[in-house]
Amino acid sequence: MVQRLTALDASFLYLEEPATPMHVGGVLVLECPDGGLDHEALVELVRARLPLVPRYRQKVVEVPGHLANPAWIDDPDFDISYHVRRSALPRPGTEEQLLDLVARLTARPLDRTRPLWEMYLVEGLAGDRTAVVTKTHPALVDGLAAIDIGQVILDPSPHADAASVAVPDDWRPRRPPGPAALVWEAVEDYLQRPSAVLETARTAVGDVRATGARWAGVATGLLAAVARTAVSPAPASPLNAPIGRQRRFAVARVSLAELREVRRALGGTVNDVLLSTVAGALREWLLSRGEPVVGSTVVRALVPVSVRTEDDTAGNQVSSLLVDLPVGEPNPRVRLARISYAMRGLAPRGQSVGADTLSALSGFAPPTLHALGARAASGLSRRLFNLVVTNVPGPQVPLYAGGARMVEVFPVVPLVRGQGLAIGLTSYDGTVYVGLNADRDSISDVDVLADLIEREVGDLREAAG
Repeated sequence: MVQRLTALDASFLYLEEPATPMHVGGVLVLECPDGGLDHEALVELVRARLPLVPRYRQKVVEVPGHLANPAWIDDPDFDISYHVRRSALPRPGTEEQLLDLVARLTARPLDRTRPLWEMYLVEGLAGDRTAVVTKTHPALVDGLAAIDIGQVILDPSPHADAASVAVPDDWRPRRPPGPAALVWEAVEDYLQRPSAVLETARTAVGDVRATGARWAGVATGLLAAVARTAVSPAPASPLNAPIGRQRRFAVARVSLAELREVRRALGGTVNDVLLSTVAGALREWLLSRGEPVVGSTVVRALVPVSVRTEDDTAGNQVSSLLVDLPVGEPNPRVRLARISYAMRGLAPRGQSVGADTLSALSGFAPPTLHALGARAASGLSRRLFNLVVTNVPGPQVPLYAGGARMVEVFPVVPLVRGQGLAIGLTSYDGTVYVGLNADRDSISDVDVLADLIEREVGDLREAAG
């Protein structure tokens, strides 16, 4: 029997379009003073770690007639050299050149006929550095802990290598089932479990854009979410515009120690301080573009928050809060206080949109926090929020890939249809790394916003005395 995609995982595939690919990504910058990690070593490292993530050698096949959810099957033509690729910058490569390459790689959809992931080794960075750029479809990722495929190549010791992982690899691809076999297994599922018919209908297997019942369900879920949360539609914003296929990518770095200083002085949580930093940067960015900003101006952010407990092994408990960032407030202290108050009040009163509703609206699925920046269906989601801000805590100790130390890691969150900016934050080894993925045309000045995020931390520290 084949293993089928869950309804949530399938929704990522159904709601994907060429202009808005939904893969999550990461940019791992490695320090390689002695030549470091070359392409051949990276291929062998990934090959040795693939038994830890068997899904990465499987691809998705559709069931004829859409009688059931798509299925995972082994890729009989799996070619690791296709997935682990090599690229280079003209030496000495600058950060600007690297970010331009990341933007171009991010804009390309994954090949649906192969396992849904790619990895690029980028050579030629200045300062004896290389980079690893990853792309992973959310359907592959299971659990909040993993950001993308880059997670499996990282070790806590610089002395670990491909041979140090004693994982037997006796993988042999199973013969893929033909169309008749896929249909027969779908029929067997229905006979053994009649409720599967209803579940398949609910997931709207097939092209979701052409399913009238699906749109009726989405509209109902949207209205119920707004009524339940007492949330009005999101305000108009230059962040929301038709977007194209090209991207811009910018990064920022914030000291975790400085964020904690602000938290101790002004209250709230580190996440509150980060949201206040984003709000202050958005305020200055809007003013720099000549946009009207008054005291009541807000930007609504969808903020996924993990509610997983220490005893929770499922790893997929997420609440998604709709937070109005007070960009009209000029005082950093007041801005932080307002955000802290809002964050304290949202979760206890249940002021969050349920996972089921977000699944219908934007392909939301809880397996990975960064994947919560999923694309929306026919622009419905922009009525609820202006942008997505994800914050994934990472390890505060150095990690290594094939002996090369990872010095920086930037998340790449997919854009939602009609929304020109997505912000991902990942903390690692004392620093919060910010990745800003933007539409190339509507948010062409995303590098200005990245600079303002770094500057805003200084303003908060000054306000904290």
